[in-house]
Amino acid sequence: MKDSSDKHIPQTVPRQSWTFSNEVNSEIRRAAATGIYDIRGGGAKRRVPHFDDLLFLGASISRYPLEGYREKCDTRVTLGGRFASKPIELDIPITIAGMSFGSLSGPAKEALGRGASAAGTSTTTGDGGMTEEERGHSTKLVYQYLPSRYGMNPDDLRRADAIEIVVGQGAKPGGGGMLLGQKISDRVAAMRNLPKGIDQRSACRHPDWTGPDDLEIKILEIREITGWEKPIYVKIGGARPYFDTTLAIKAGADVVVLDGMQGGTAATQDVFIEHVGQPTLACIRPAVQALQDLGMHRTVQLVISGGIRTGADVAKALALGADAVSIGTAALIALGDNDPHLEAEYNKLGTTAGAYDDWHEGRDPAGITTQDPELAARLDPVAAGRRLSNYLKVLTLEAQTIARACGKNHLHNLEPEDLCALTLEAAAMAGVPLAGTSWIPGKNGF
Repeated sequence: MKDSSDKHIPQTVPRQSWTFSNEVNSEIRRAAATGIYDIRGGGAKRRVPHFDDLLFLGASISRYPLEGYREKCDTRVTLGGRFASKPIELDIPITIAGMSFGSLSGPAKEALGRGASAAGTSTTTGDGGMTEEERGHSTKLVYQYLPSRYGMNPDDLRRADAIEIVVGQGAKPGGGGMLLGQKISDRVAAMRNLPKGIDQRSACRHPDWTGPDDLEIKILEIREITGWEKPIYVKIGGARPYFDTTLAIKAGADVVVLDGMQGGTAATQDVFIEHVGQPTLACIRPAVQALQDLGMHRTVQLVISGGIRTGADVAKALALGADAVSIGTAALIALGDNDPHLEAEYNKLGTTAGAYDDWHEGRDPAGITTQDPELAARLDPVAAGRRLSNYLKVLTLEAQTIARACGKNHLHNLEPEDLCALTLEAAAMAGVPLAGTSWIPGKNGF
């Protein structure tokens, strides 16, 4: 019989395990029910050290700020002048990252081209080849050369303004992407020489080389095909940035594109996205160090991607030594993806606006990450392109405002000395002092 005094024993508050949280438990249950790993799009969702952990040291007495909009702050950048006879000249140091037709709809690719062109910058094809929508509306188009070779042909190489050889991607360095069968439409199948409706998996490495010496040969082949006119970019995932940047330069790259783990993807394993690679913040300084050690800083340009959201992020990346940045997920949001006005439709898919990452399923109600003709028709490429152009304009203005506050008349004049860090981790990764101190963790023996 229960003791009557038991009712006086206080009940402990139910407490969820941090190790076995509801999110972790739900994944265990999903894995137990299906026997397959989870696939999704987007980038890492965990909190890792990022640009928010850095602050700028605006000018006061010891530094002289520039006045508002009356004193010029230049934003122009030239990419690819090392060997190419026709380098890419951009009005702003913010480019659009590679996102494929197949992953994205035709109207989305057109909108990216329209928005980037209006802002005076470039867009990038992604896996799967070049579409007329994107080529026709992009004043500067970078053609990605990927391990899959989907849609690759010499004519499009020559039609492009630059070629980006993709060795790695931030969301999946060392891994390949996926495009599920429901997104392999007649047009996608024809461009990729694939059967319609069959899942495809992009290769994790290029089939015709095994190391940096082979990469050098491939770069020379592409230069011959394009008459030494087009800049050659090499894109790497943020895993071993010092050595990978060094080898890309040795192989003859005009531009190195470095993508950190916050970089997105259309579809890959969740375990890859969250557990492989390094934060973008941790990758920049080693890459810059490699460029400096080889005497190539600013001769070979460094483009940073992976989690760029604001003009402050742009300015911080440039201050740490990058020449430009690239955006992907942010561009899709600017076009209209994950918008709250579609909340009811996201709810029907079992998710919510801001969390929708099942881009591989091809049911995006925004009409962006889909091949469904009815859904794709929802996206007005003219209006979406205008939104993207507005967003790029704001990023640029924000970065200029910060640069002026630091007394700089060009975004490229920003430097690590203009920054401090809020946390030990960010200070060590970025190589800038902890706020209120002159201490950079790991430097000077401690």
